Amino acid sequence: MRGRIMTLTRTPKNKSGDKSYPSREQYRCRPRQFARCRPPRVFLVPIAALTFTVFAQHSPAQTNDLAKSANELKGMSLEELFNIEVTSVTKEPEKLSDSPSAIQVITSDDILRSGASSIPEALRLADNLDVAQKNSHDWAISARGFNTALANKLLVLIDGRTVYTPLFSGVFWDVQDYLLEDLDRIEVISGPGGTLWGANAVNGVINITTKNAQDTQGFYLEGGGGTELRDFTGARYGGVLASNVYFRVYGKYFNREDEILADGSSATDAWSMAQGGFRIDDNQYSQNTLTLQGDFYSGNEDIETGGTAGVNGNNVLGRWSHTFLDDSDMSLQMYYDRTHLSDPIAALVFAPAGTLKDDLDTYDIDFQHHFPLGDRNRVAWGLGYRFTHDVVENAPALSFSPSPLDQSLYSGFVQDEIKLHEKLHLTIGTKVEHNDYTGFEIEPSARLQWDFTSKQMLWAAVSRAVRTPSRIDRDFSEPGSSSPLVLLQGNSNFVSETVIAYELGYRAELGPKVVTSVSTFYNDYSNIRSTSTNNVPDSFGLPLPLFFQNNLTAQTYGVEPTITYQVLDWWRLHGGYSLLKEDIQIKPGKQDFNKTRNETADPEQQFSVRSSMDLMRNVDFDTDLRWVDTLHNNNASTPGSVPSYFELNARLAWRLSKNIEFSIVGQNLLHDHHPEYGFPGPGREEIVRSVYGKVTCRF
Repeated sequence: MRGRIMTLTRTPKNKSGDKSYPSREQYRCRPRQFARCRPPRVFLVPIAALTFTVFAQHSPAQTNDLAKSANELKGMSLEELFNIEVTSVTKEPEKLSDSPSAIQVITSDDILRSGASSIPEALRLADNLDVAQKNSHDWAISARGFNTALANKLLVLIDGRTVYTPLFSGVFWDVQDYLLEDLDRIEVISGPGGTLWGANAVNGVINITTKNAQDTQGFYLEGGGGTELRDFTGARYGGVLASNVYFRVYGKYFNREDEILADGSSATDAWSMAQGGFRIDDNQYSQNTLTLQGDFYSGNEDIETGGTAGVNGNNVLGRWSHTFLDDSDMSLQMYYDRTHLSDPIAALVFAPAGTLKDDLDTYDIDFQHHFPLGDRNRVAWGLGYRFTHDVVENAPALSFSPSPLDQSLYSGFVQDEIKLHEKLHLTIGTKVEHNDYTGFEIEPSARLQWDFTSKQMLWAAVSRAVRTPSRIDRDFSEPGSSSPLVLLQGNSNFVSETVIAYELGYRAELGPKVVTSVSTFYNDYSNIRSTSTNNVPDSFGLPLPLFFQNNLTAQTYGVEPTITYQVLDWWRLHGGYSLLKEDIQIKPGKQDFNKTRNETADPEQQFSVRSSMDLMRNVDFDTDLRWVDTLHNNNASTPGSVPSYFELNARLAWRLSKNIEFSIVGQNLLHDHHPEYGFPGPGREEIVRSVYGKVTCRF
């Protein structure tokens, strides 16, 4: 899938633009690229009007609160950051220092000081993720391996709303956006999270949380532009509807330039997007809180192979939380999410070009309850239901059958945290799901936590997680089934991929200036996707079609250490490293057309060093140096690679006053351009050095 809908096979073009005969590249799953549409700039008119209205009405008291809020995380000590609350491990707030998992937290201040302009860029701050930019608008993001064009083992949530497509069980990263100023934190877990979060939380969970409307009062405005991020603007206003009922509305727009090809020519993949939304938080009653929020977006992306793809969508979410006692609470959440994409599909030898369209409606309801059971047990349980209505308008060269598909997902989980000793805790639980493809799936886990000092913890875990089939695995055909020659098909017998994961970790505060964590893992995978043939020649004398099967097994292992050091009061350093070893085998007596190479595209090693300096009272200087090992990929059974590289980002910011800040950001400063992903060849895109300036105002 492209980054959007993917063309699993593609007829390459020569320099004159003529189509050549199919090559081995056609049999490899590779992403489609998207196109650009220009959202109407009239979208910015209400933002400008709102600016003048709020500037005239906002009070000095609110301004002081804003300045305090903007610097709250910046003033945190390492101990306070070490004890920041997270929710992804147990589905209820707990200190990071008490979380027995490979979790890292990206705070709002981390995002601000990094100069990131998108959520994928912000995710580079998590040392336990592999983040590779494919082109102007697409990224490959995964944890602990399997970061292919069809990456599908990472679950991503935004305020509790699961963002993935059932087309390939992965994430379209270009449409996961928000006003970054309003993000509270991003929690990144590497390792299975199926017991709480369900299918596809195989190698990790990314939980993106936005700020409560109460914390975003007043007016915020940002704008700027540069070489690649050509121009952007965003605005947000937060106010009060009634006593302890707060709201905010926001809007943003950006326009990104083309990346380039290896020969220096334009990749023609420019991208623009507009997005807006709202949030309301009702905190009137001490035992009840209500949240209502929604977003909409519209954009277009140019595609290097030609054409323009369009994307748009909207969502609305409601959540009610009730506290029975100090240690007992429940929540009920419901959301509706609609996405639309329109993707030009290039012609194949036996199929003309066309446009594939997909409209997906998702309805989801989730209930959870936490309560103590005696003095030694803390129980969490919940129920959920999700209904999806997916309608595909097929292209001649790529199709899904049935074209409309309704699916239901039922789920329930229970988890018990048992206090074995004052310093020893055992957490056991399981999630049970029922899907329309494979029926019931069970995802149990056991997690042991030993707090052997007040500031040092050892933990160990054993978990089972599954990746359930997607429409690609079951319903796909390329070209469409009406073509006389079908190259690749789904398989109605495709079953869930599974992993048994073993983890061991350590987290500690080693004095007032150093915090560290180390996570190790060993994962044993079964029924990994393969591409196979029935070895029976078709009417053209070829052993086609190829089809998906579960003919692979795999073992991976590695280590993920991090350390943060407060060098001086005004200077903080952070370092992270990851080592990933992968071994994939074909099951005895089975086959794989791609010789086990199509399910992984991962660097063996990565490390990064971040420096944050408060040079003066009103000047910040931040740098991020990262090194990525050689990335091994393939074109069918032919191996390829992306060379290892060092890269550097930097941000210099000057606060003219407590309300106005100027900053300049440089990205990919060590190279004019270099690839981060893709098989070697003239069509592989390379990421360009970029610089942009930004002005922010708070009133």
